[in-house]
Amino acid sequence: MARAAMSANAPAPDRFAVDILVEDVRWDGVPDAPALAERAAQAALAACGDTFARAAEMSVTLTDDVRIRVLNRQWREKDKATNVLSFPAAEVPEDVTPEPLGDVIVALETVLAEAQAEDKRPQDHLVHLVVHGTLHLLGFDH
Repeated sequence: MARAAMSANAPAPDRFAVDILVEDVRWDGVPDAPALAERAAQAALAACGDTFARAAEMSVTLTDDVRIRVLNRQWREKDKATNVLSFPAAEVPEDVTPEPLGDVIVALETVLAEAQAEDKRPQDHLVHLVVHGTLHLLGFDH
């Protein structure tokens, strides 16, 4: 996936609102998880900022495998936990601002297991997954 070039007309990063919701207190065991998730989403939005004509907002929810399994089953008909899910917002009229982009959901136990299997810090894997999920909200796919 190629990185989007920044445009002189791109909105400033402060025009991107990222709401963080921590649903599982065990995320406290991942140092700075909420701040890292916010910075990762902001970085992805800023890198693709030239695609926005207006301010935008999104959310990142730090949850657990039980919750993400329910969502995965409900929306993707896959009855298993996964590391990250992205739910793009419905399209809204152009005069609605900030533009809602959608929600990224990340599962703690899967993040921890994958980080250990890949011999990397959970914080680094969290950042990777939030960027990945944010790019999905922006229309990038694989």
